[in-house]
Amino acid sequence: MAGKPVRPVNAIDQTRRMLSLVTYLRERPGARVEDVARAFGITEDELVSDLDVLPMCGTSFRGGDLLDIDTDGERIWWHNPAALGADAAEPLRLAADEATALLVAARAVATLPGLRESDRQALLRATAKVEASAGEAAGASSRLSVTFESEGGVFADVDRAISERRRLWIRYYSPARDEVTEREIDPIRLVSVGHTYVEAWCRRSEARRTFRLDRVAEIRILDEPSAPPEVELRDLSEGLVQPAAEDPEVVVEVGPGGRWVAEYYPHDSADERPDGGLRITLRTPDPASLRRLALRLGRDGRIVSPPALADSARRAAREALAAYD
Repeated sequence: MAGKPVRPVNAIDQTRRMLSLVTYLRERPGARVEDVARAFGITEDELVSDLDVLPMCGTSFRGGDLLDIDTDGERIWWHNPAALGADAAEPLRLAADEATALLVAARAVATLPGLRESDRQALLRATAKVEASAGEAAGASSRLSVTFESEGGVFADVDRAISERRRLWIRYYSPARDEVTEREIDPIRLVSVGHTYVEAWCRRSEARRTFRLDRVAEIRILDEPSAPPEVELRDLSEGLVQPAAEDPEVVVEVGPGGRWVAEYYPHDSADERPDGGLRITLRTPDPASLRRLALRLGRDGRIVSPPALADSARRAAREALAAYD
């Protein structure tokens, strides 16, 4: 019902819902807000939030191709349903700046080290076709170049190792322990959840681990075959970190400037505080990792429990301040 607080939004669930919402609304002009919300099992506030996003979607960024959907609070109206009709299926046309950006990006990707040769050749063939169609616009793209940060090379090596089923040697920085370690890993898959990660079997810990690519200081593809044990792939639609019921409980209190914590950290509860902040209860398999959160929050929040973790966070803050002195 309207007025209820909006639940934390999962981007994948919201995308799926909005795709279904487009079809639903097209077939029901003037649909009532409360009926649509009930049909999708969401609050009216969540539905209105979706409706605020839909007008930014369409077959292109030209005004006539964007979805013209609005609501008066009671009913929902779609003024240009033909925007996604059969007549909208026109051949893709690129403006000069779009063609230039596409060509520059394609050429940059083709230079990535470790890219599979078959993929490189396919990309070069596609680039040649775009160049032929772009005409004079292709000339501008030839005068531009892009250099990828180091993560691009790491990504290519990991992708190649997965394709060729080979083991990797990495030097990896762990911020929780502030140390760099050497490991041999059998890569399983690449995943992107905010950052890009490789899920792998770590030979050092003899367990499945997830490594963030921008924290890989050095990487080598080894001759040894990759042979990770059979593991069930996790569903990451709810995020990379998925606490279990048996994980330790941590309570964090944040002021108004720290309310973002409830949006980025899975939690059991987030209760309003008189000062406009929140009292957040969450679970984590590694409570010590939240010390970094406490330092980041500064005056906007503090760890309340467990007491040992709260004391540890205070010591870390004092040590950080002492380092500045």
